[in-house]
Parts: sequence; C-alpha cells; structure tokens
Amino acid sequence: MGRSIAIVEDEPSIRANYVEALTRFGYEVRGYPSRRDASNAFGSRLPELVIIDIGLGDEPEGGFDLCRELRAKSSTLPIIFLTARDSDFDVISGLRLGADDYLSKDTSLHHLAARIGALFRRIEALKTPEASETVIEHGPLKLESERMRITWNGAEIPLTVTEFWMVHTLVRFPGHVKNRDQLMREAELVVDDATITSHIKRIRKKFVAIAPDFDAIETVHGVGYRWKP
Repeated sequence: MGRSIAIVEDEPSIRANYVEALTRFGYEVRGYPSRRDASNAFGSRLPELVIIDIGLGDEPEGGFDLCRELRAKSSTLPIIFLTARDSDFDVISGLRLGADDYLSKDTSLHHLAARIGALFRRIEALKTPEASETVIEHGPLKLESERMRITWNGAEIPLTVTEFWMVHTLVRFPGHVKNRDQLMREAELVVDDATITSHIKRIRKKFVAIAPDFDAIETVHGVGYRWKP
C-alpha cells in the first residue's frame, strides 16, 4: 500500500470524491466526517499526512482545533488545509497554527496531488541527505537533516516540515539573501509573499521562545531574508 493519508471533511460527497481520487494516485486514504471522529482515530495511530477542512459540521473552526491538536502530537506531520474559505485571515490563521500548506477547494486534483507529493518528497529528502549535509552547525544552532531536528544551545525547536525546510535553505548559505521566490522554490511551496512572511514570523517566534535574544534571521527589506553569518 502507498503512504497513509487522512482527509477530514464534513460534506459526504466531497469527502468520497477526494478519497477515491487520492486512492487512484496510489495512497491509502481514510475519510473522517468530524473533528471528533478524526481525533478518536488518530489517538491510536497518526496517518502520514492529513488534509483538513476548516468548518466541520457544527464546529465552524473545527479544522483549526484539530490542527492544533495534531501539532501538539507531532511537529513534523504534514498538514494541508483544503477549504472553501480562502480569505487572507483564514490562510494566515491556518499557517500560524502550523499547517504546511493551504489550498482552496477549487484547486485541481492534480495540483493537490503535486502538493502532497512535494511534502512527502521533502520528508524523504531529509531522511537521505548528502553526506556533507548531515549536520550543519552555526554557533548555537545545530541542524540534523535526517532527523529533521534543529536545536539551539541544545534545546529543540519544534518546526513543521515547511518551517524546517525554510531554515535549512537559509542556514546552508549564511549571509546570502534568499528572496521569497527562492524560499518558495526550495520549500516547494506555492504561496504568496504574505504566506512566506507568516512562516518566517512563526519560525522566529519558536526560536525566541527558547532564546529571547534570537536575531539570526534578518529581513532584507524589499529583497528577502538571510541567516546572519
């Protein structure tokens, strides 16, 4: 069987469509109609990727709550929001909660499959890194590629797959400015500038929680970001 995907969607026909379509792409797919059903199932075993709608039945923010719950269990589980709600506020809220991607329901199935493939490839790429890139160290920062682990003075920073990949991109070339396009390309993201800004803010916040004086990620206005050498 292929990798396991869970889709949490309260509309039965939409849920069935996605389950059937993603099964055709070779994945092992399970659908859940509500946050409660999904939570109960994930209590015993987490899938390898989760696709969540925001409004779930009588819970208009049920998807956000489920995302929070899943992030508490795993910082690296790939999470995609797939929803009819595509206001900037909802997109940024979803990414702030730690989702890796945010797609609207009018996204084509091939595009959705490409995004899923990208998240799985990124996890694979980090499990089998080039020998020279196994561990990258800069001052208090230590990045271990295979384990997708970043520590600062020995304390682990709980990053999502997307956040890890963005830090990885910056840290590999300290002092080099990476523009938003480069960050998107390397993290295999298809998002706008505001989304990249959201991810960077969230990454900084996680470092600051461990090291209040953290300032290694520098904004180069109008250009992009760099890791201070």
